[in-house]
Amino acid sequence: MAYFPAFIKLDNQQILIVGGGYIAYEKLDHLLDFTQDISIIALDLSDDMSSAIKKNKLHYEKRAYKEGDISEFGIVIVAVDDIPLQAEIFSESKKYNCLCNSVDSVDYCDFIFPSYIKKDDLTIAVSTSGASPAMAKHLRIYLQNLIPDSIGDFLKEMKNLRKTLPKGKDRMKMLDEKAKNYIQNWSSK
Repeated sequence: MAYFPAFIKLDNQQILIVGGGYIAYEKLDHLLDFTQDISIIALDLSDDMSSAIKKNKLHYEKRAYKEGDISEFGIVIVAVDDIPLQAEIFSESKKYNCLCNSVDSVDYCDFIFPSYIKKDDLTIAVSTSGASPAMAKHLRIYLQNLIPDSIGDFLKEMKNLRKTLPKGKDRMKMLDEKAKNYIQNWSSK
C-alpha cells in the first residue's frame, strides 16, 4: 500500500489517543511536537505517559473506550493490543469522518506516522509505507546528522525575505539561489 505524503494542519483539530502504554506514549510524544489539543482514554498509564499528561496538562479519562467517544475528534490514535477494538474504532471513525491510526495494524489505518526530523520550521518526513520502519528510522538519523543547527535561523531569514521582498521572478530566483548556496555550504563545514 502506498501512502500519500501530506502535512496536516492541526490547529483546531482535536486528537484522541486510546491507550496508555509505551506505544501510546511514543505517539503522544510525536504529536506534542505539533499540538497539545490531545485527550487520552486508558485504563492504565505507563510512567512516561502519566508524566507527559501532567506536564502538558492534557485531558485524561481513566476508563475503557466506549462507542461514541470519537464523535468530537478529528483524529484518533488506537494504541492498544486489542485487534477487535482497533477494528471497531476504525469502523466507527468512518461514521464521524475521523482519521484513524491503529498502531501496528495497517488494515485499520487512514494514515501512518512517518519517521521525521523537526528543527524549528523544518520538518522532514521519511516513510517506507510500512515496509521497514527500521530503515525509515536510520535514514532519518542519517539526514538529521546532515542538517546544521543553524537551519532555524536560516529559515527565519528566508521567511522574512519572502514577506518583505516584492513577489516576482527576481525574488524567486534570489531565494532559490540563497537556499541552494546554504545547502551546498553544509559539506564545507
